[in-house]
Amino acid sequence: MRLGWRGALGIALSAALLWWVLRDQDLARVWAALAGSNLLLWVACTFFATLIFPLRARRWQALLAPSYGRLPLWPLWQATAIGMMMNNVAPLRAGEFARPFVLTRSQPQVKFTAAFASLAVDRLFDGTVIILLMLAATLDPAFHAGQTIAGTPLSTYLTPIVLFLGLILCGALFLLFAPDLMARMVDAVVGAVAPKLAPKAHALIAGFVEGLRVLRDPKLMLEVVLWTVLHWLCNGFAFWLGFKALGIDAPLSAGLLLQGLVAIAVAAPSSPGFFGLFEMSGTVGLALYGVAPTQAVAWALGFHILSYIPITVMGGWYLTQMKLQFSDFRGGASSASTGSGTGTGTPPAASPPSAH
Repeated sequence: MRLGWRGALGIALSAALLWWVLRDQDLARVWAALAGSNLLLWVACTFFATLIFPLRARRWQALLAPSYGRLPLWPLWQATAIGMMMNNVAPLRAGEFARPFVLTRSQPQVKFTAAFASLAVDRLFDGTVIILLMLAATLDPAFHAGQTIAGTPLSTYLTPIVLFLGLILCGALFLLFAPDLMARMVDAVVGAVAPKLAPKAHALIAGFVEGLRVLRDPKLMLEVVLWTVLHWLCNGFAFWLGFKALGIDAPLSAGLLLQGLVAIAVAAPSSPGFFGLFEMSGTVGLALYGVAPTQAVAWALGFHILSYIPITVMGGWYLTQMKLQFSDFRGGASSASTGSGTGTGTPPAASPPSAH
């Protein structure tokens, strides 16, 4: 996988943010805070921070159910673990392509485009629930009204996120309920610019419509919502256990607010593993609750490292068990860009890798 200028920009941004977070910190005091923290609470924190990934795999099962029935949970879990590992070790969110690619290798009946589109729906549910939990957290008396980040009210940051999610939902529903109209629009655009790409564009649309079918089934949508809420409550609880491990006096609602800030921050380009962005958003979020900078930095570093290791190790193990290599995922990116949906998920060799 090529780094490219966007990958280099992400690494530079991560390095700059890490410097910003640590620039005024006495690292000896940060280490002392970590060394004196509660080990058992950190173990519990790590457990719940890792539990979110099998929960994500279970939700993916429901997302794909309208097209493929109830797929076995094990290959969904393996693909999820490998995808999250790839996000931790490779630039440009390579795991977003790795997850559907790995699934198509173990479940050949699944089209890459359908699996990839299901992840777009996956993120849509994530964003919606995260924002709602953040809003709920602001109702806790422990969150003082009028709190600002860099002098700007929190609502100012949330408004464009809500508008973006609404736009994505409208686009998904338009594609789902008016695929023929979308196909004609694509024909008009692609036909005028590059007629030879029209068949691939049609295949891409068909795959995405298949991946969006869960939006037609209220029962399955409710199931996905429930798994999404459980996922993010579990993650917020892991944040809170990390607070308690360090003796930070912050409520559970602070974990719900903080995870939203982190999720918004890591949407920006960054290094593999989102280092820098996580630490910056974590320390800024804890400052809203009056947490001292040393404790906030200790939490951000401790939680990030402890949540990073287990899923990265498990994903790497599954990668070797499936006899896959990093170079294989160039194919996954190609499938996303060309819309190819071969039985194995492997695109033609001549397909160029995606810029993403």
